[in-house]
Amino acid sequence: MKIRSQTLVPYVFLFPAIVLLIIFNIIPAFATIKQSLYAASPIRGSGLVYVGFRNISRIFADPVFWKSVSVTLYFGLIVNPLQTILALGLALIANQRASGIGFFRSIYLIPVAVSVNVAVVVWGLMVDPNAGLINGILIRIGLPTQPFLTSPGQALMTIIMIISWIGVPYWSLFFIAALQGIPTSSLEAAVVDGANQWQLLTRIIIPLIRPIILFVLIADTIINFTLFVPIQLLTQGGPQLSTNLVMYETYRRGFIYGDLGSSSVMLGAMFVVILIIIGLQSLILRSNR
Repeated sequence: MKIRSQTLVPYVFLFPAIVLLIIFNIIPAFATIKQSLYAASPIRGSGLVYVGFRNISRIFADPVFWKSVSVTLYFGLIVNPLQTILALGLALIANQRASGIGFFRSIYLIPVAVSVNVAVVVWGLMVDPNAGLINGILIRIGLPTQPFLTSPGQALMTIIMIISWIGVPYWSLFFIAALQGIPTSSLEAAVVDGANQWQLLTRIIIPLIRPIILFVLIADTIINFTLFVPIQLLTQGGPQLSTNLVMYETYRRGFIYGDLGSSSVMLGAMFVVILIIIGLQSLILRSNR
């Protein structure tokens, strides 16, 4: 009886988390699948009518959807490696034992303490093409002003710059923790054997922190593929759909146009794409061990 009660203890502690997982994740997931099989009925007003897989065929034939997919894949192809590499580089610098390194850590970690909404709004003011601080600086140093978020060619890269300012310091915290967990004896032994800084990084440090790199890549992929706040506050998917990520297109169809069926299909498609990318990332990193 005592043994059985001990085996039940972990489940008792896990029970609240399991209940919350079911309520806020599993039930909404099944509701989304069910919603994708229905569409608003023009005859019944606000009622729904069962359409089966018609929403899927309609979405896959929509060029706006494929445009949002291409923008999202291009966005992820740039932002995920960029943020991971920059975060690792900052962590390597912040992990050094040098004078003034504490001040450096305090400065570059400021974005972590700033609300995402506040940071996005402030950056939106800074890149304003008419009265923004960055264009003011460009004028003072004799360079031409830039359209930034008002240009189809620059809007997505500007969004990448803004979210990287927010995200890179955050992910670097994970790398700093991983670097501080590396035994100094391993590094000292490699230095005694004649290893230079590049060899230390590629043959000692990166292999030892590979699980953290995998975690950051996966978490960063999920966050960036579901990015919504900067797009909603700054561009609303424009100009000319150049920043219309799948997450925003899903919101636009579901809550602006009221097409919840198509919106549910897009959510499911985005979930499948995220799983595929995460699987590929895991295979690539594990195959390089």
